[in-house]
Amino acid sequence: MQSSEYLQRDAVGLAECVARGEATAADLLDLALRQSAAAQPNTNAICRLMEGEARAQLTKPLTGPFAGVPFLIKDCAQDYAGLPTSYGSRSMQGAVARDHAHVVRRYLEAGLVIFGKTNLPEFALKGVSDSRLFGRASNPWNVDHTPGGSSGGAAAAVASGVVPMAAGNDGGGSIRIPAACCGLFGLRPSRARISSGPAYGEYWYGASSEGVISRSVRDTAAALDVAAGSEPGDPFVIGRSSEPYAESMRRDPGRLRIGFTAASPIGTEVHPEAVAAVNEAARLLAGLGHEVEEAEPAIDGAALAKAFLHVYFGQVPAMVAQARAAGARNSDFELLTRVLATLGGATSAGTLTAQLLGWNEFARALARFHQRYDLLLTPTLAHPPIRHGQGDPSAAEQAMLNLLDRIGLLGLLKRLGLLERTVDKIARDSLQYVPFTQLANLTGTPAMSVPLHWTADGLPLGVQFVARFGEEHRLLQLAAQLETARPWFARLPAWVTECDRA
Repeated sequence: MQSSEYLQRDAVGLAECVARGEATAADLLDLALRQSAAAQPNTNAICRLMEGEARAQLTKPLTGPFAGVPFLIKDCAQDYAGLPTSYGSRSMQGAVARDHAHVVRRYLEAGLVIFGKTNLPEFALKGVSDSRLFGRASNPWNVDHTPGGSSGGAAAAVASGVVPMAAGNDGGGSIRIPAACCGLFGLRPSRARISSGPAYGEYWYGASSEGVISRSVRDTAAALDVAAGSEPGDPFVIGRSSEPYAESMRRDPGRLRIGFTAASPIGTEVHPEAVAAVNEAARLLAGLGHEVEEAEPAIDGAALAKAFLHVYFGQVPAMVAQARAAGARNSDFELLTRVLATLGGATSAGTLTAQLLGWNEFARALARFHQRYDLLLTPTLAHPPIRHGQGDPSAAEQAMLNLLDRIGLLGLLKRLGLLERTVDKIARDSLQYVPFTQLANLTGTPAMSVPLHWTADGLPLGVQFVARFGEEHRLLQLAAQLETARPWFARLPAWVTECDRA
C-alpha cells in the first residue's frame, strides 16, 4: 500500500485491507510512522512514541474489527500498563500505570495497534493544547492556530493523516472542540457509556466521557461498539444499545425536530463565522426534510459556567496533592494549575456540593427542551480556531496571580469571599471561545461536532448537536446523513497531500 492509499481509507477500510491480505499490520504501522515523521515538526501532535510497544503487538495474532489499524491514545486517563500517564504535567512524569485502562484494553482487543500518546494541556484543563512539558500542538490547517483541546494532539494527528482516528476524552468539550478546530467528526458519548475504570469510577464527577476523533462517521460508530459497556465496579451502568452502532447509523434518522441557537449562553460575543456555520447547517437540515426552528433550553448559562468551573475546583487540588505525595515540587505545576488548586482548596465543601446539585437543574431543563425537540444545534466554538496565545491572560494578570498565590493571599481572599468577581472573570475568560460544549458534560447527554463549515480564511469550524441521554444512535444517523450530503473525509490540509507526493 502507498501513502496515498493510506490517506484515502478510514479505519474500517484499512482493517478490510488487512483482512483481505492487501496490506499487513506492519505495512500500516510503517505508513503511520512515516506520516507522523512528516507531520510532527508541523503539529507536535504526539508526545510519546510507542513504536516498541506497537512492534511487540505485531508479534502476536491480531483479532477484532480493527485488526492491524494504527492508533493513538491520549496521555490522560487512558492508562497503558508500564508507561507513565503524564496528563501533560511535569509533576506526573513518574506516574507509571500498573494496568491498562479498560478502554485501552478494549481498543487493544479490537486489534488496534497503539504506537503513541497524544499531546494535551496540563491536566487537560484548557481548550488549547500547550503544555509546558510537551510544548504546544498546532493546527494542521494553519500551524499559527491551535488544534483545540484538551484532545488537541489527537485531532492534529488525525487531521494530518497520521491515523484515521485517535482516542480522546471529553470533560468540557475536549473531543468536540478539537474536532471543530481541525475539520473532524467528534462524538462525546453519554455518561457511563464507556467505563472510566479501573483507576476511576467517574472522572470529573461523571462529566468526562471517553471517545474518538475521526474522519468518518462509521469509524466513530465502530469504535463506540468496541469501547461501550460497563465493567465490574463501575458506579453506574447504562443500558446497551439495541443493535450495534455500526448498523444503526445506517438507518435513516427520519424527520427530526431540531431547535437551534447561535447565542452564547454566557452572553459573550459569537463570531460571525460561527453564526454563519449554524445558519448554514439549519438550512441544510431543512433541505433534508427536518423541522428546524430557533429555540434553546431555558438554562441560566452563567450559572452553568460557574458550576462547570467548580469541576476544576474540586478536581485540581486532589490531583496536585496526589502528585506532591509522589514527590512533585511546586515548580512542576503550571501557573493555571497552581491557581486553580489554590482556589479549589479554598472552596468550602458546602459550596462545591451546592454547585454539583445545580447539575440536576440543568439536566431537567434540557430534558424539557428535548420533550419538544430531538436535537439542539449550536456552534461548537464561538470563534474560529484561535491563534496561539490568543486566549492567555496578559503578562500583568499572570504576574499578579503568581504573586498572590506565592505569598498565600489568593487562598485567603477566596475564603473571605473577596474573589467572586475574579472567579466569575476566570469563568468568562476561559469559556468565551467555547461556551457551548459544557452543557452536555454537566447533563451527561451525548453530543457531537460535525465539520460542515470552513471560514473565509480556510479554517474549519464545526457545529454541535446535543441529543437526549442515551441516544448516540440518533446523532450517528444524522451525522451519516450529513456526511453524505456534505462530504468531508477527503478534505485534508494541502501540505499533508504534498508530503505524500514527496
